[in-house]
Amino acid sequence: MKEKNIESILEQIKAGNLPVSEAMEQLKDLPFKELGYAKIDHHREIRNGYPEVILCEGKELEHIVGIVEHMLETGNNIFLTRASREVYEALEKITSDLEYHPIPRIIVVKKREVEKTESVILVATGGTADIKVAEEAALTAEILGNTVERLYDVGVAGIHRLLKNTDKLQQANVIIAVAGMEGALPSVIGGLVDKPVIAVPTSVGYGANFQGLSALLTMLNSCASGIGVVNIDNGFGGGYLAGTINRQIEKARRAES
Repeated sequence: MKEKNIESILEQIKAGNLPVSEAMEQLKDLPFKELGYAKIDHHREIRNGYPEVILCEGKELEHIVGIVEHMLETGNNIFLTRASREVYEALEKITSDLEYHPIPRIIVVKKREVEKTESVILVATGGTADIKVAEEAALTAEILGNTVERLYDVGVAGIHRLLKNTDKLQQANVIIAVAGMEGALPSVIGGLVDKPVIAVPTSVGYGANFQGLSALLTMLNSCASGIGVVNIDNGFGGGYLAGTINRQIEKARRAES
């Protein structure tokens, strides 16, 4: 339930057009819906500006379906991460408003359009193997209402590919840099721009990469300023953080104009 929905209910009570008992019925699932195996946080969008996101990995299929069934009642978009095709096929039986993105393993139940920001988040990758995580970041930011551009395969092994696109780096409001191997891409980008850079290490790399640990440590020890780091393969976390920053910057600009 959005803040404007609660305001509408309160206005109807004030005007005498809605009995208190009916209002209580509409508000009974705040702050959360108890399912036994899950507590659906309907209050989160009011607190944080975004509805709750469903992480599918590790959950039983029947629990995922049950959570989505109850969230469909709100009429809001529903966002599921780390979702298998099995999850997608199960959800097809309860709703037709599905978009499945197999590379980042994301499912979107699209119930309404989301207004996009004018300002841009740029998602850059070191290599093609990083796209799975990068797309999780890009789609997360888009679903949360941000305009996103992609700049893939511009790693430091061929740095001329990145330098040829400095105009895109400068035009973006926030940059998400996704890289495995030694994870140097965010440091290079951070040294070129005056905007937030969110570094996302991936588990791509040979043995001494230690499933992304070497990239994570490189990013944490970056010489460049203005870089924040999320966990290994956490494209969702990078996209969510970038989206929050971007929307706050745009909100401040609109307030000034």
